[in-house]
Amino acid sequence: MKNVISVRDLEEMLRRGQDPTQLPPDVILTPSARDFLRDLEDNGGLRKAPAAGGSTSPARPAAPAKPPTSKSPKAELEAFFNSPEIHALKEKICDIGRRMWQRNYVDGNGGNIAIRVGEDIALCTPTLVSKGFMKPSDICLVDLEGNQLLGEKKRTSEILMHLQIMKRQPRAVATVHCHPPAATAFAVANLSPPTCMIPEIEVMIGTVPVAEYRTPGTPEMGKLVADLVDQHNTILMGNHGAVSWSHVDVEDAYFKMEILEAYCNTIVIGTHLGVPLKTFEPKYLQDILKIKSTLGIPDARVGLKECELCDNSEWRPGVTCMVPPKADAAGPAPDPQAEALVQAITDQIMSQLK
Repeated sequence: MKNVISVRDLEEMLRRGQDPTQLPPDVILTPSARDFLRDLEDNGGLRKAPAAGGSTSPARPAAPAKPPTSKSPKAELEAFFNSPEIHALKEKICDIGRRMWQRNYVDGNGGNIAIRVGEDIALCTPTLVSKGFMKPSDICLVDLEGNQLLGEKKRTSEILMHLQIMKRQPRAVATVHCHPPAATAFAVANLSPPTCMIPEIEVMIGTVPVAEYRTPGTPEMGKLVADLVDQHNTILMGNHGAVSWSHVDVEDAYFKMEILEAYCNTIVIGTHLGVPLKTFEPKYLQDILKIKSTLGIPDARVGLKECELCDNSEWRPGVTCMVPPKADAAGPAPDPQAEALVQAITDQIMSQLK
């Protein structure tokens, strides 16, 4: 979560002799904090905070230093939900939805997106709306139990899975679910993509397990996925699609879908080239795992022995257009009896013609 700055934080900066107008560009200001800065700039920076221990009489009541919770007053939730900062996140959700739709990762009203914006509240996509044509006004606010708090449209029916991921994995700030065709083909085949073939997926994702199928939108489906999020940031959902979570932001969660789909496409195409696909050596995967540790990305293979790292024993490529061996090119060996019969018939026909 980005840092939220309140009036009290700005007043404390003044007490310490700091310039409250020089804030990092990614902080979130509460509405009253924005008013405080505006007044400060209008008055040439002369507005001072009271001395420590003195009484405070701010022109406007200070907003809480943290985002509201599901138990906050409705007026506070509405102010937060309609703030410029949350509006920017709504626009980002719409942008990610359009990109998924343009890449054919979703069809109809499929797929959903969620962003955690507080201790127990999250933004999410609506139900029965194409991800390619969402508007910020379509986005919903829910608590971590799936109860809708705000929003003009009804929240997605699959939000429970996203929320179970967030509850099981506190680092998850955003989740993305969609149905990219190649990756979903692996999910339908109940097959995890092989490893140690392309470094990009190893760094950003790692192994991709398949969660057993359950009816979409049910707590059972969410639990089976959530059981895997401690060690995996991207998961295939049996006979359904894929879901990813990010500890960075929603765009990072979406990037994992692009990486997964590109990788699965490459593997599927590679299996038709008529030769076994080549993997890189486990020692190189060790290098990648060290990089991932510095990035804070989970990987189930951390701590495994080198000989266990590139295990693709369950990988069984499908039909390929492999050229048959040269020994088979001449066809089957001749049958002497059949040859003799053909010769006898030929001789009879030739004698009758004479």
